[in-house]
Amino acid sequence: MRPIIQISGLTKSYKSGFQALKGVNLDIRAGEIFALLGPNGAGKTTLISIVCGIVRPSGGRVVADGHDIITQWRAARSLIGLVPQELTTDAFETVWATVRFSRGLFGRPRNDAHIERILRDLSLWEKKDSKIMTLSGGMKRRVMIAKALAHDPRILFLDEPTAGVDVELRRDMWNMIRQLRDTGVTIILTTHYIEEAEEMADRIGVIRGGEIILVEEKAELMRKLGRKQLTLQLVEPLAAIPPALAAYPLEIAAGGAELVYTYDTRAERTGITRLLTDLAAAGIRFRDLATEQSSLEDIFVGLLQERS
Repeated sequence: MRPIIQISGLTKSYKSGFQALKGVNLDIRAGEIFALLGPNGAGKTTLISIVCGIVRPSGGRVVADGHDIITQWRAARSLIGLVPQELTTDAFETVWATVRFSRGLFGRPRNDAHIERILRDLSLWEKKDSKIMTLSGGMKRRVMIAKALAHDPRILFLDEPTAGVDVELRRDMWNMIRQLRDTGVTIILTTHYIEEAEEMADRIGVIRGGEIILVEEKAELMRKLGRKQLTLQLVEPLAAIPPALAAYPLEIAAGGAELVYTYDTRAERTGITRLLTDLAAAGIRFRDLATEQSSLEDIFVGLLQERS
């Protein structure tokens, strides 16, 4: 898949000496949902702000669908929509007026049918004549998304889009984001909700201390870095691991009533088969078994701990 955003050697330093970004290189593919994860202060919002033309980089280059964001800024920005982390809009304007005004800011001709379609898709049509100040936090968040979509962007940045949103509305937004992706819109998502990235993303990027430390397909990341545990409930308790099983990463749990085998997902097929054969040879019987796989959150925390 071709990259729709190409980031090369991107840096950002401030007069205080703080270096927010340190030579970031990153390609975002057209039509994907890309989740950018990282702790507070990692550089996520700075990176997004530079691509969207809000912050000027200290060095490096960003190209959006073939347009340099500095030398061809008008063409680049017309392709990009941004839903910021903060809810910033005119409290005294109506929903309809503020969304239509956002389209005009990009020089796009008036298209009331398009604005109506966006508001209906976001369940805002019944609120179109309501002032922003009268809306709930979740509805205001939807208005921010509507404003970002008003000019038909092909690239959409969502900076913590579901912060402070209830679970039901979060699920609605996930469905809406998938629908946008299905129409060809490229989605770049930052989030503190790891399950959000696990649910929706095609690829995962992790940023820490202004540097990209990992970019990987979500499924491949969980396959390579995920861990599984096999817990065997024993017929007779064990006091110690038999010498014949010393080569396996086994632990005794529940006062000897359980045997826990932790393994890499890459070794799943052969490792478990050998273990069960060797358990039988050692005369160890079990009445039940259960497996548990590490989540994306477990992998994310592990990555940060490895590089701390």
